[in-house]
Amino acid sequence: MTTATAQDRAWRLTAIGQPIIIIALAVGVLWWAFSRDLTATQKATVNGPYVWKLIVEHLEITLTVTIIVLAVAIPLGVLLTRKRFRWLSPLVIGIANIGQAAPAIGLLVLFFLATASIGFWIGVAPLAFYSLLPVLRNTMLGLREVDPTIIDAARGQGMSAGRILWKIELPLAVPFILAGLRTSLVLAVGTATLAFLVNAGGLGILIDTGYKLRDNVTLILGSVLAVCLALTVDWLGALAERYLGPKGLR
Repeated sequence: MTTATAQDRAWRLTAIGQPIIIIALAVGVLWWAFSRDLTATQKATVNGPYVWKLIVEHLEITLTVTIIVLAVAIPLGVLLTRKRFRWLSPLVIGIANIGQAAPAIGLLVLFFLATASIGFWIGVAPLAFYSLLPVLRNTMLGLREVDPTIIDAARGQGMSAGRILWKIELPLAVPFILAGLRTSLVLAVGTATLAFLVNAGGLGILIDTGYKLRDNVTLILGSVLAVCLALTVDWLGALAERYLGPKGLR
């Protein structure tokens, strides 16, 4: 079996098998939780409308974090690969490393203490900082990996620096950027379970409620649904890596 064939088989297994596992887990835990003889306290949290509300909140947090990361990391990565600003790279990467190295819960608490506020944006901002590094680093790596002879050839044809960036450098860097985005998405959806600490919502509410009340049904339901969302985001990231890059590099 050739390497290409083995990779294709592994890809098909991921593309088809992962969503089946996700659906089986989600349906299974929902059926298990809703079919049990629940107490009045459990029914306040283990019910369709409330669980769906928390899932939507969790997705909103993840999507907002992703938009912020893309809006900041890609332009910043481009800037730091330009000759005039390369000297700033160690400083910026060092700051981004702090966000990645620090515990997400620590960032949330520090941001809460600094702002003395709670709510959606108080949860989103530190999580975006925490998820920034993979996209920033991969954007810079992808741009640096572009063959200099291709850029020289483009300049020889009279292309401006801006056109070279948009037509050549960024398209060739897309596979790297998507790989970083996939990592950031998984980080975002995972750490979004902590957003409940600052009243930003999400599935962490179920996990926290189950833990405090020693209610295994609520705890397991929230945990498994959070895992399903993380697996779903990872699967979507894999699809993006496979199909959104330049055709010649797939």
